[in-house]
Amino acid sequence: MADEVGLNSLTLAALAARLGVRQPSLYKHIDSMAGLHRDIAVHAKRDMGEVLARASVGRSGADAISAMSHAYRQWALQHPARYEAANRMPAPGDLEDEAVSLAIVQLISDVLTAYHLEGDDAIDAIRAFRSTLHGFISFETGGSFAMSADINRSFERLVHGFIVALTQWTDTSTPQPGR
Repeated sequence: MADEVGLNSLTLAALAARLGVRQPSLYKHIDSMAGLHRDIAVHAKRDMGEVLARASVGRSGADAISAMSHAYRQWALQHPARYEAANRMPAPGDLEDEAVSLAIVQLISDVLTAYHLEGDDAIDAIRAFRSTLHGFISFETGGSFAMSADINRSFERLVHGFIVALTQWTDTSTPQPGR
């Protein structure tokens, strides 16, 4: 239902009506709207992690990055409200939410091991990967890609460019114009 109406438009009254129960009955399962959002986030992170794991299993290097990128985008486009929820930080001390959040980061880290990145280089690459995909998806779902070029082609180039960047990730020399 959240994907249908949007995370911020989801109300307990509408949820109760959809489930055919009275609103007070929901409080046996959730404590508040914030609690519902938290539960959606945990479920979404778990689901997204499973999708990304299936996409990358048995693959490595560029093949794994590409497969994971496409799975990430497809899942986000199919589940817009859950995707929004999946990008929320866990509340401090919420061990379940922290665990599912960390599992996604660890999965990305595992896929990036083919590039032999360590320490801060690995953290930077994980952040760049997530930011690159999230930025593209945010613009795509927000209707910001109105130009005539094919969005899928643009996404392919974005993923390819990230893979190329990974091959030189630890080279910190300043690129010269025209090279």
